[in-house]
Amino acid sequence: MNTDLLSWFDDLLTEMREPGNKLGRWAEVLPDQLNQILKEKPHGDQQRWTDAVAMLPEVENLKADIQTGRIEISSDDISAEQEEQVLAAAKGLIPWRKGPFQFFDTHIDTEWRSDWKWDRIASHLAPMKDRLVLDVGCGSGYHMWRMLGDGAYRVIGVDPSRLFLMQFQAFKQYAEKASVNGKPPQKQNIDLLPLRMEDVPRNLQAFDTTFSMGVLYHRKSPIEHIQELKSTLKPGGQLVLETLVIEGELGEALMPEDRYAQMRNVWFLPSCETLKLWVRRAGLKNPRIVDLNQTTIEEQRATDWMLYNSLEDFLDPNDHGKTIEGYPAPLRATLIAEA
Repeated sequence: MNTDLLSWFDDLLTEMREPGNKLGRWAEVLPDQLNQILKEKPHGDQQRWTDAVAMLPEVENLKADIQTGRIEISSDDISAEQEEQVLAAAKGLIPWRKGPFQFFDTHIDTEWRSDWKWDRIASHLAPMKDRLVLDVGCGSGYHMWRMLGDGAYRVIGVDPSRLFLMQFQAFKQYAEKASVNGKPPQKQNIDLLPLRMEDVPRNLQAFDTTFSMGVLYHRKSPIEHIQELKSTLKPGGQLVLETLVIEGELGEALMPEDRYAQMRNVWFLPSCETLKLWVRRAGLKNPRIVDLNQTTIEEQRATDWMLYNSLEDFLDPNDHGKTIEGYPAPLRATLIAEA
C-alpha cells in the first residue's frame, strides 16, 4: 500500500487548483498545512500506524459497498495468508471508534454504531446527489463514505487525529481499486484532512452541505463554531449540526463544573430551543431539530476493537439516566438549517 502520506492528497489539490474552483484559496495554504502536520510535527505513533497501513496486502477483484450499514471491502480471490495480514494491519490501527467496517473476513465492531445515527438522520437531509460536502470532526470517515454512497460529488472531512487518517486511508486505498456498488474501479472523490476547523479558511462559501457532528460541545465558543460552519456554505447550503443537549427551556444551557461523562473538554450543553436560537443568531435560517436521541450503552460501548472505557463506565452505575458526575445522561440532538 502507498505510504507516501503527502501524495494521498495530490488528486484533491489538483481539483482545488482548477480555474474557478471555490476551494482554490484553500489550495494555496493546504500543502504547507499538511507538510507541517505529517512531516515536520509527526505524531509519536505515526510510523507505527503507517507501517500497519503498509502491511495491507494487494488483493485482486475487489468489491466495495458504501451504501449500507457496514462499509465493506470484499474479494473472492483473497488467500488465508492475506486475510491474516489484513487482520494484523487492522489490529495495528486500534482503537476503532466510528463504524462499523468490514475488511474481507475481518469485521471491525467499532465503539460507536455510527450506522444507527446515519439511519436516524438520512431521510431529513437534502439529497446528496452531486453535492460538495464538508464533514467537520469526521472521525475515521464512516459517515463520509455514506455521503459518497448516497451520491455526493466530493466529500472532504477534517479531523486532527492522525490515527483516524490512517484508518480512513486503509479503506480508501482498497476502494479505489474496487468495483464500488457495481461501478468499475475509479478514483474516489473523498479525502480526510488531518486538520482542525480553525485550519479551514474562513468565508469559503463553497459547500452544498456541511456536517458537524459531535463537535459543538467541545468548543469554548459554540456560536463562533456555528459561524465558522456557516462561512463554509454557499447561499442556500445546508448545515447538519449534531450535539449534546439538555431538556429545558429557551435560554437554558448546562456548563459542567469540570468533567462531563469523564470528558474534560465539554463546555456547553444547550436546550434544543437555546440551540436553535444560537443558530439563528449566527445567521442561519429555519433551524429545526430532526432527531433527539438518548445515547444508549448499545450504541456506544467497548468492543474488541476499542478496549478502553466507554459510555457504560461514564454513567452512574445505579442510574443510567445520569452521568457518573450526576449530570443528565448524554442526549443528542441533530439540527438542520440553511445558509
